[in-house]
Amino acid sequence: MNRINRLFQNKKERVLSIYFTAGFPELEDTVPIMEAIEAAGADIIEIGVPYSDPIADGPTIQDSNMIALENGMSLKKLFAQLEGFRNKVNLPVVLMGYLNPIIQFGMEDFCKKCQELGIDGLILPDLPMGQYLEEFKELFEQYGLSNTFLISPQTSENRIREIDQHSNGFIYMVSSHSITGAKTGISEEQKVYFKRVQEMDLKNPRLIGFGISDAETFNTASAFGHGAIIGSAFINIVKKSKDLRTDIQQYIQSVIQ
Repeated sequence: MNRINRLFQNKKERVLSIYFTAGFPELEDTVPIMEAIEAAGADIIEIGVPYSDPIADGPTIQDSNMIALENGMSLKKLFAQLEGFRNKVNLPVVLMGYLNPIIQFGMEDFCKKCQELGIDGLILPDLPMGQYLEEFKELFEQYGLSNTFLISPQTSENRIREIDQHSNGFIYMVSSHSITGAKTGISEEQKVYFKRVQEMDLKNPRLIGFGISDAETFNTASAFGHGAIIGSAFINIVKKSKDLRTDIQQYIQSVIQ
């Protein structure tokens, strides 16, 4: 069984996924950050593959992408860094990236490499549903990779149900119709959206992302979904850290306790 499916089978609430950009703040920080995230008590690690035009991301993650690229990070470099990481990290690991570099690498070669390394799933915001079903679904399944689609307040019920039908890990529930970034609190309007989707009784677990940054927002998100994804707020912690392991431990513990 895929590690993502096993996680949600065993843990029904307050699942915390942490996003960070590979090769940031320093090129070789990728695996040490993964180890620190696991040691601190998070449930899923989401690794951002740096890209020059990350359309779904706000200024904080865009900035981390550019720094990582300047550091020399690439898909091939990331795969080299991840060789043997399963000897150190047990959590489900998801790669979040954009189609262009993956297509250049070769989709089947990419999926095969993910399987060899022990990657559990993918989040590709610019992969259309139709293209996924026609070209890549069988490939993802062949190599044991779950594919996560994003929904937002503007996503229709029919579309959400279609995404639920063709998902096999979790659904990334975007909290607002905007780019990523830590915001202040969760609005009543967002709660109405969360409740509307909650009442649809989807078969896949839902993790809420965009604007989750602290214990309060994590608790609110967890009340309406199976947990949450933190990205920009974590990137900010990492960016200013003088001691990655200690600062990551303190931050994640402050969110989940």
